[in-house]
Amino acid sequence: MSRIALLATAAVGLALFGAAPATAAHAPTTTATTVTCGPSALRVGLSTKVCAEVTGNSVQLYGQISLLGPPSPGSTLPVKDLTTTLTGNAVGGTSLGHLVQPVRFQAATTQVRGVGGTVPCGSTVHAEFTSSALGYPSSPVTLDVPVTC
Repeated sequence: MSRIALLATAAVGLALFGAAPATAAHAPTTTATTVTCGPSALRVGLSTKVCAEVTGNSVQLYGQISLLGPPSPGSTLPVKDLTTTLTGNAVGGTSLGHLVQPVRFQAATTQVRGVGGTVPCGSTVHAEFTSSALGYPSSPVTLDVPVTC
């Protein structure tokens, strides 16, 4: 191989080697999602709670309905037609929405979603979730969660 060919090959190799970054690439940072739920309460004969998923300053609220415990052997699992209401707001500020949704509960844990948004860091978000059925009074389960960012 001639000197010129060797020099050209070495130059190409050095150029490719030199093109690599001198420092390790930084992986993009992701903000973890924190889920906070209020205490469960007995509503319309079912366990009901409201939860908030917070990622940075983004908040998504959901209500959850489930059985209080495992059914007794041989019992019939409940089927209930419910009207649910999910509401959220940043305390002293913006509404995150209000959702009224019919739900047919058939023994499996059910979530009602659709209320959320972006709030200022340092805010406290207040959430309420109610479920009502014919013959059962409605009273909300609530949650207040700080958004610390």
